[in-house]
Amino acid sequence: MIRTEAFIQSALRTIEVESNAVRDLGNSLDSSFSRACQLILDCTGRVIVTGMGKSGHIGKKIASTFASTGTPSFFVHPGEASHGDLGMITDGDVIVALSNSGKTTEVVTLLPLIKRLGVPLISMTGNPDSVLSKFSEANLDISIKEEACPLGLAPTSSTTAALVMGDALAIALLEARGFSAEDFAFSHPGGALGRKLLLKVKDLMHEGDLLPSVTESTSLKDSLIEISNKRLGMTAVVNQQGILTGIFTDGDLRRTLDQDLDLKNTPISKLMTGNCTVIFPQLLAAEALHIMEEKRINGLIVVDDNHRPVGALNMHDLLRAGVI
Repeated sequence: MIRTEAFIQSALRTIEVESNAVRDLGNSLDSSFSRACQLILDCTGRVIVTGMGKSGHIGKKIASTFASTGTPSFFVHPGEASHGDLGMITDGDVIVALSNSGKTTEVVTLLPLIKRLGVPLISMTGNPDSVLSKFSEANLDISIKEEACPLGLAPTSSTTAALVMGDALAIALLEARGFSAEDFAFSHPGGALGRKLLLKVKDLMHEGDLLPSVTESTSLKDSLIEISNKRLGMTAVVNQQGILTGIFTDGDLRRTLDQDLDLKNTPISKLMTGNCTVIFPQLLAAEALHIMEEKRINGLIVVDDNHRPVGALNMHDLLRAGVI
C-alpha cells in the first residue's frame, strides 16, 4: 500500500512543475502578445476560439472568460468546423487557435479556409516553428520545459500554461476596455455578484401602502398596530410636513417594556429613535447590507432628497433577494 507521504510528494511535485511552467510564461511575452491584444480590440465581430482534445477544453474556458469580461466570444470545435460550423465565422471575427504541438491535424486543416475568409488568426502553441505558429498574425508562446505527468504524455503543465495565457489576454483586454464590476455583473445577472452589483434599494424596498409610517403625535398603541400591520418590525415617524424625524422598532419596544407607559396617550415621539440611519433608493442593495451590518440594525428607512420616507427595507428583504 502506498504511504500517505508518497501521495503528498507526488502532489507537491505536480504543483511545483506547473508553477514553474506558469512562471516561465512571463519570459515568453513579447510584441506578439501586444499584437494579439490589438487584433482583438480592433475586432468588430466575435473572438472564435478553437482547439482539439485537452486544448479544446481549455479553449472553451478561455472563450467563456472572454465573453464574461467584455470580449464577445464562443468556442468552435475544429472537427465540426470542417463539416459546416465554419459558417459560424464571419467577416470581422478573430480566431484564437490552441495547439501545443502547433500541428494538430484538425486545426491545421482549417488554415487554408481561414485564409480564404480573411480573418486574423492568433495562435497559442508550444512550438514557435510550427505550421500553425508561422501561419498566424500573432503567436503566443506557451512552450514548457516538462509536463507534470511523469510519463510526459498527459497534457498537464501545457494546458495550465495555455489557460493562464488565456487569462492574461482576457485581463489585459478587460483593463484596456475599462470594463467595470458593474459591466461584469450585467454578464452574470443570475449570480450572487450580479445581485450585489445590480440590485438597488428601490428594487427591494416596501413603498406606498406597504411603507409603515406614523406622525409624531401618534400614540404608542396605534404605532404598534402600524408595525404589526406592515410586518417590517419598524415604522417611520414623520412631522407635520412629512419629513422623517425618527424610527420606532421592535427593539425600541422591548426597551420600553419596563416602563409604566400609557399605551393610548403616550406619543411615539417620546419613544422613537431620532436622527436614525437612512438610505437613498438609488443606492445598491449591497450598500444597505453594509450599513445594517456596520450599525448592527435590521432595518432602514429609505428617504428622498427632502428626507421624506419613500420606502422601508429590512434584512429579510436582502436575504430573500440573495444579496446576503
